[in-house]
Amino acid sequence: MTLHSGHPSTDEGGVDLNADVGESFGRWQLGDDAALLPHLSSANVACGFHAGDPLTLVRTCTLAVQHGVVIGAQVGYRDLAGFGRRYVDVPPAELEADVLYQLGALDAIARSAGGRVAYLKPHGALYHAVSAHPAQAQAVIAAVAAFGGLPVLGLAGSSFLRAVEEAGLPAVGEGFADRAYLPDGGLVPRSEPGAVLTEPSEVAAQAVRLAQSGGVRSLCVHGDSPGAPELAAATRVALEAAGIAVTPFVGR
Repeated sequence: MTLHSGHPSTDEGGVDLNADVGESFGRWQLGDDAALLPHLSSANVACGFHAGDPLTLVRTCTLAVQHGVVIGAQVGYRDLAGFGRRYVDVPPAELEADVLYQLGALDAIARSAGGRVAYLKPHGALYHAVSAHPAQAQAVIAAVAAFGGLPVLGLAGSSFLRAVEEAGLPAVGEGFADRAYLPDGGLVPRSEPGAVLTEPSEVAAQAVRLAQSGGVRSLCVHGDSPGAPELAAATRVALEAAGIAVTPFVGR
C-alpha cells in the first residue's frame, strides 16, 4: 500500500491522531468519548446531521478543550437514520448550505466551551462522495470558503484533496489505522468481511506503516469501533515507540 499526497510527512512535525466523537443522540449512546479523547490530538466532532444532539456536542467539546484536543467539524448528510453512511443525491447549493450550517452550529458550541472549530472533515458517505462527485466536492469546499477558510481533512491521495488545494485551502491527507485498504489505496467497503480492524496490535502496526509512508499527516481511529479507546491508546504508544510524535496538524 503506497500513499502519496504531497502533504507534510511525519518528519515535518509528527503525525496527528484523530477519532470521530460526539456521535451519541439522545438515549442512543455510541462510543466512549470520555475514555477516547485523552489519547487523541484532534477530535472530529459530529455536527447534528448524521449524529450528535446539542447536549452531547456541548459535553464533547468541553471534554476536548479540557484534554487539549483540537476540535474539527465532522460534517455529513442530513441522515440520522442511516448514520450518514448512505449516499444522498443532494443539490450542490443545498449541500453547501447544510455544511455551512453544521460548521456554524458546532463552532458556536466549541467557543462556548473555550475552543473553536479548527478544521473540517466529511463523514461517512459524504467522505467518499466528494471524491466521486465533483459537484458535491465543490459544494463542501464552497462552504468552507464561505466560513472563512479552514484546513480540510480527507483521504490521502484523493481527488477531493487535490480540489481543496486548487481552491487555495490547506489539504491534510488522512490514513485509517482501523480500516483495511484496497491495493489502489481505497478503503475496503464496510459490507465486506475484515473491513474494520479490531485487534490493537494490528491497528497500531498499520498506524506506524501509514505514518511512515510520507503521504499521511493524520491517522483516524473510529470512535464507534469496538474498543476504540484501547485501539487509540495502543496506536499512540506504537507511534511514540517508533519515534513519531503525536501532534495536531493545526493549532487549537
